[in-house]
Amino acid sequence: MTRRTFAAAAAFALLASPALAQTPLPAPTFHHLMLNSTDPDAAAAFYVKAFPSTTRTSWAGYPAILSPTHVLILFNKVAAPPNADPLSTAFWHFGWNPPDQRAKVAALQAQGFAFAPLWTGQGDGAVVISSDALPGMGGVYGLGETRAQMADNIAKGVKPKGGPGFAYLMGPDGALIEEEGLSDPERFNHVHMWQEEPICAQLWYQKHLNAAVRARPDAPQYTEANCHVPRGEVTWPSLTKNGMYRYPVAGVIFSDVTMNWYMNQTDKPLAPTRGHLMDSVGLGVADLDAWIAKLKAEKVTFLRDVFRIGDTRAVTIEGPSHEAIELVEVK
Repeated sequence: MTRRTFAAAAAFALLASPALAQTPLPAPTFHHLMLNSTDPDAAAAFYVKAFPSTTRTSWAGYPAILSPTHVLILFNKVAAPPNADPLSTAFWHFGWNPPDQRAKVAALQAQGFAFAPLWTGQGDGAVVISSDALPGMGGVYGLGETRAQMADNIAKGVKPKGGPGFAYLMGPDGALIEEEGLSDPERFNHVHMWQEEPICAQLWYQKHLNAAVRARPDAPQYTEANCHVPRGEVTWPSLTKNGMYRYPVAGVIFSDVTMNWYMNQTDKPLAPTRGHLMDSVGLGVADLDAWIAKLKAEKVTFLRDVFRIGDTRAVTIEGPSHEAIELVEVK
């Protein structure tokens, strides 16, 4: 849901302050996503079959697959099935952009791959591709529709738009893999998340990780004093029958991989990601010692101090909603 997320709300983009823009440390690159798996070899085989543009590899002793844009998915072998509840931690799902989203879904279905239902909010109605449901507010891709908008669409005889949308491939170990957007070659392109305070979280990533955002000149200017924005109404289509909250929305970009998020969908605090299916993300940095000094000075929580990983070094820090983020030194 990368493109529609960034287009969804004018309140999304937050402009970094001039002081942050002058930092001497370049923003990290997106290095890897770590998944826990009871059978890493079978999991890797699934992804290579579903996404032929990827290749089997290994990194730092982990079985892995490599996307054409040099992003890795690492598989950590665990004895018991990891917790894959998509609402329990800050990590919701991850996704690929294919050249033709609708054609890709049809091809995967023909091969026997299964997709999660997207509930339409109309009884037990469900679709596989979002654009087969009634369009969202203003007909904009990905915005979703409220109950009132749904009733208005039905009264006016509005029909689904069809064409490209988003769909959720069901993967190994309970993974949800979004198919959306357009890209040639097909590539891994996002990690979709929840945050307790989405706009405050974006400020955190800008301040501490020098993350880029897609700035909109007409967007409100947020600070730590006014970033606490309440949830909006529930909308459909949704992976849950009772709908999902799509406002407020925020996110950042590392390399060409987006990390986008909505607000925590439940009334329970988000749990730490470590040990769950989506365990951590890895960001590449050129000078690890400089990053350690910066983050310690800024009182960022370290989950793990410097450790060896393969032929390099890394640290693990904690994001604003308990997401584990590894900083990997890449020379």
